[in-house]
Amino acid sequence: MADIPSGLLEACVVVGAASDKLREVHQSHQQGKIKELPLLGAEVLQVHAPPFVTKESASSETQAHAPAFSRVQRRRSFIKKKKERAGIANGETAKGSDGGGDTTTEDISVPKDLDLIALPQLCFPGGLQIASEQREDSYHYLVFTDVFGNRTHAVVVQYYRPIQDVGHQNGHRSSSKSSRLYTAYGICVISKYPYYNALRDCLSCLLTQLKPSWMGDFEERVKEFSAKLALVPIPPPGQLHVVFNLRPLQIGLPSREDKDRPAVDLDLHLPFLCFRPRQLLQIITSLLTEQRVVLLSCDWARLTLLAESLMLFIHPLVWQHPFVPILSRQMLDFLMAPTAYLMGCHLHHYEEVAAETDDLILVNIDDGTVSSSWSDGIDLPDVPMAAAECFITRVEGLQVHYDLEVCHLGASTEVNERRAQRKQWQRKLNTHIQNITLELIVNIFREVHDHLNYEHRVFNSEEFLRSREPADQPFYKKVLDTHIFHSFLKDRLNRKMDAFTCMELSTRTEDYRLRSMTESPRRPTMQELARKYTSPESRLSKRLGASLPNLGESGGSLVGPLRQTSFKNIQVDSGMKSPQRPVRFFKLPEFPPPLAYHYVQNYYQEMITLLGKAISGAASEDSSLLARYHYLRGFVNTVAGKRLDALEDFQNLYKTDTDIFPGELVNALVDSLQEGEQALADRRPEIKRLISRVKRDHERERARHVDQGVKRFQLPKKHMQLEDFVRRVQESGIVKDQGTIHRLFEALTVECCKSSLGWHGGGSAVKASSQSIFYLDSNLEGQQKQVDPEIFRVFYTFWKETEAEAQEVALPASALEHLEANECVFKLSSSVKTSHGVGKIAMTQRRLFLLTEGRPGYMEVTKFRDIEEVKISSAPFLLLRIPSLKIKTTLRKETFEVNLKSEVDLWHLMVKEMWAGRKMADDHKDPQYMQQALTNALLMDAVVGCLQSQKAIFAATKLAHFDRMKLEVPLMVPKTTSETLKHKINPSLDLTSPQAVDVLLYTPGQLGVSSDSEGDGNPKLWCALSDGKVVVFDAASWSMQQNQVQVGTSRVNCMLGVDRQQVWIGTQDSVIYIISTRSMSCNKQLRDHRSEVTGLSLGERSEKYSPKVAYSCSAEGTVMVWDVSTLQVRKQFRVSCDRLQSVQLCNGTLWCCARDCIMEVWKNGMLHRKICLPEQLCGSPTAFSSFLLYHEREQLWTACIDVGELCVWHLREPTKPFQRIQLPDCAGVTCLIKVKNQIWVGGRGWSSGKSRGKIYVVDAQRHTVEKELVAHTDCVQALCSAEDRYVLSGAAREDGKIAIWKVE
Repeated sequence: MADIPSGLLEACVVVGAASDKLREVHQSHQQGKIKELPLLGAEVLQVHAPPFVTKESASSETQAHAPAFSRVQRRRSFIKKKKERAGIANGETAKGSDGGGDTTTEDISVPKDLDLIALPQLCFPGGLQIASEQREDSYHYLVFTDVFGNRTHAVVVQYYRPIQDVGHQNGHRSSSKSSRLYTAYGICVISKYPYYNALRDCLSCLLTQLKPSWMGDFEERVKEFSAKLALVPIPPPGQLHVVFNLRPLQIGLPSREDKDRPAVDLDLHLPFLCFRPRQLLQIITSLLTEQRVVLLSCDWARLTLLAESLMLFIHPLVWQHPFVPILSRQMLDFLMAPTAYLMGCHLHHYEEVAAETDDLILVNIDDGTVSSSWSDGIDLPDVPMAAAECFITRVEGLQVHYDLEVCHLGASTEVNERRAQRKQWQRKLNTHIQNITLELIVNIFREVHDHLNYEHRVFNSEEFLRSREPADQPFYKKVLDTHIFHSFLKDRLNRKMDAFTCMELSTRTEDYRLRSMTESPRRPTMQELARKYTSPESRLSKRLGASLPNLGESGGSLVGPLRQTSFKNIQVDSGMKSPQRPVRFFKLPEFPPPLAYHYVQNYYQEMITLLGKAISGAASEDSSLLARYHYLRGFVNTVAGKRLDALEDFQNLYKTDTDIFPGELVNALVDSLQEGEQALADRRPEIKRLISRVKRDHERERARHVDQGVKRFQLPKKHMQLEDFVRRVQESGIVKDQGTIHRLFEALTVECCKSSLGWHGGGSAVKASSQSIFYLDSNLEGQQKQVDPEIFRVFYTFWKETEAEAQEVALPASALEHLEANECVFKLSSSVKTSHGVGKIAMTQRRLFLLTEGRPGYMEVTKFRDIEEVKISSAPFLLLRIPSLKIKTTLRKETFEVNLKSEVDLWHLMVKEMWAGRKMADDHKDPQYMQQALTNALLMDAVVGCLQSQKAIFAATKLAHFDRMKLEVPLMVPKTTSETLKHKINPSLDLTSPQAVDVLLYTPGQLGVSSDSEGDGNPKLWCALSDGKVVVFDAASWSMQQNQVQVGTSRVNCMLGVDRQQVWIGTQDSVIYIISTRSMSCNKQLRDHRSEVTGLSLGERSEKYSPKVAYSCSAEGTVMVWDVSTLQVRKQFRVSCDRLQSVQLCNGTLWCCARDCIMEVWKNGMLHRKICLPEQLCGSPTAFSSFLLYHEREQLWTACIDVGELCVWHLREPTKPFQRIQLPDCAGVTCLIKVKNQIWVGGRGWSSGKSRGKIYVVDAQRHTVEKELVAHTDCVQALCSAEDRYVLSGAAREDGKIAIWKVE
């Protein structure tokens, strides 16, 4: 049977001195034989671990007075008494006696991962001290790590009891107070979960019972206490906390914020009380660079609390090395380990540790200092300056003193009320601290994703390092080689939507988002160059601007506006805020007698009843809270043995929130089903589907555990054919687009021609004179070109050197004034003579300009859009004629001439390509054409630079893509199209090739909505691409907000904006995925359909407060009605048709569009009327593709797949269409939408003799085609309206772009 996860308690262990040792010390002290009280060795006295009661033990209780505490799951036995073991070893027989516990044996069950040998040392790390007077209780915290890196947590309390006089009788204590001694007992509560404060409070409650009790009751009270904690369930991730009464305190278990974070139940501000911000940064640096770190303190409790806080500070990076926050004095040899580690020991070992071990980072918690064991200073690289300054500023604004927060409040007379108030303050402060430390990690690693190749799982570390500020490079050089960073990279390449990703996305500047909309080579912008020559204080880098969204770009220092000297809390920026949802509490029933089976079962039943009531109350209120209640009830049903009820709860959870679905628990639950339960499960379709899905997901997860790893980019060492060449170029980060890489391949292999080949015998390999390529053996089919690795190395080196040179471009102030902030210098000529003096020609993405020499100055040559003619000429120079480039513009009468000498051919190609790209970008309203032209021009430069041969210029012409297009097929954009088209965007920019735009959805924004409540409030455009990818754009700026949300792996058929919080997506894999607009993640799935989901529609509300419903349909004809709040199916029926394609609700009836007919159906599923294909189309193989209801005119508009016409029907007499509208040059229609008084029609047709995606704008009243728009190079597949102001169209794979059209 699979292991079922436990509750709060893993085990409770009592540690102390052996009774015979205590008796011996007591007698010696009474007799005056010892002057100093000795340190005794501690040993395990008791172990209590679940299960405490079972069904089998319940039956035995009725037959005998055996203890209710029963152990049926024997994991490993621990014999408590050393004396007995010695006796057995000597061949003696253990005998029991009525008076003493010395001779009794007890077989104790121990959790399999618990090491009882080391535990006594950790419970008494300073040794077990006998005392002559009562001492205060002392708490400290432990962490155990297994070989797989799984951590177990513990809280230990040391408390003192008087040593009983050996001569006392009948349990009476000794009356001799003058000679009384006290011994310490350690009670260690162990849990899989880091609930340090909660477990400390539990132990405090236990001590109130133990101190006044007799020693004879000690074991039974600890057992009962342990059994109670084993009944406490762990809250699921989210906003639901669990509270329970353990008199005299009410104790709370906070939930994890999300499934990737641990629960936070400690005071995260403690490190800020111990260290200044710069010391904290040094400690964090030592962890990120994987140093050997030793924490030291006189207080054992501080060691673990500080160590655990540091682990949370570097989240989502995970420490991969030994983690032992407390070392006893016998364990100091661990510090000699050669690997990186984080360990802690007592401060009085400081000198010994520093002297014996080299290369340690010593962190003195009590003094707040950080030092090294090998020198007076500390040799650690500094955290990048921009991130460090931001962190320090944030920390200085924290309010970490609770007394200042409550000084205006009166004294509370109730202890639990006072504790709740303190916890609420601590929870809020912890959230602020986690945001600050997460922002630090985001600022440090924000630009890592710019240097990742997701397709080939490559990180270009050299390029990333080269792009860092020189002062920051030592830090990154150390961090990039660590295990912790490697694991972080794997999460990035897996596109993990964790806290890092969410903050990084939410804090991107609009400039960055707009810049990322076009793929262009990296060069410093004018704004960055201007910053480069200003003071260091104002150079806190463009990278930090994203994390400080409340600061304008024109601000001088990033530090000034944020500093606060008052006691008020810092105002956390909107980009740094994580959405705060109200915390809910579920209070557990009062504990029953925990060692009786039937009482425990009644307790579980009471908890299930309370959760049922909570589910009924939360159903229409909050689906997220509802999911947490289902999770909790499923867990309780599991431990109560009600497996089928538990599976039903987990099935409801799966539909409500897949993010917190406990796959391992459910898989273990399924494995534990008995035969009868399995048979009952098979009769319940939903549970049967859940079981099959869990098994399938489990197998998939096991297969996914194969470590794909992260590759570092390396130059090739072998000749590359086309496929390998494409991969290498993509890995290098030079360019992603496959079409461009194919042209680059042709350019680097252009010198392969038979005239330059030498034959060496029949059938032997034929080698080219150039080293760039060679042909394979002539006996092979065809001749495959290959690029030589040396040529690739020279090409790559030239490209990178050109990038590096651009970083050092020094422009005069006059040039910076004339150029736009986001312009970059991409090419700079040598010093040449021009018709306007001597200087250097510079090329940006917008213009050419001259940097004059002598007296530095700026003169604009031309913007690319203003060029009229570019040609090569020759200029006389003495007796020679030097090649020159002549550029004629529309703004100047005179022609600009520049004597570029040997560079003239290259500049001629580059300028013509940029000119052609600019013209296409203007004509098609698509800025990506300009960026592609720029990439082509720079690749030409690199090809010419690396080939260095006579045919280098001819090779570069292979990359003149847009100039060739302009010459071969002039792509004239019709006037009507140009006037109506506003803009184009490319949703496939992050992909290696264009993807089809299958569905478009526009969701309106809402003014005045704050980012922490309902998202950013801006309208959004949702774009579904191939294979379940969804890209989200900010429709206010048309910048990409989310580059990819994955919803399965199948084609998306439909999308529906249900409300501001969720978008429903129907796919070919028969699932409706629900995306949260807050987190931009898919956390809910509706799996009731048995065939692909083809249509979604929102229901009409009859009353203001009536439940909101949604309709969905699948291809085989099933229609389902959903309650949006509960995500339950309220009704379902089936219609008979050939592939149901869409549904729409209108005036109380449901219209269903199938391939062969359109049906009007009553809400109960009864057919009202049916409209078949028009007579003239009945014999053809065509089918309905879409329909549109025009309510105001009582009309139905229909379109067919392979027919270039629209049919208009009267709803009163839908026997045949009364109007047929012919669409000129149309081969078929795919989609229809109504915008104002117009019908916009998307499909495919012909333009200039070629197949194109076309849009027709039809007047809805006159039934005439007003506009014919040549929209895309491939079929228009999707249309949507943006508040009747714009229409957006998406095209099939060959085009793959979205066009934005103005509506008149």
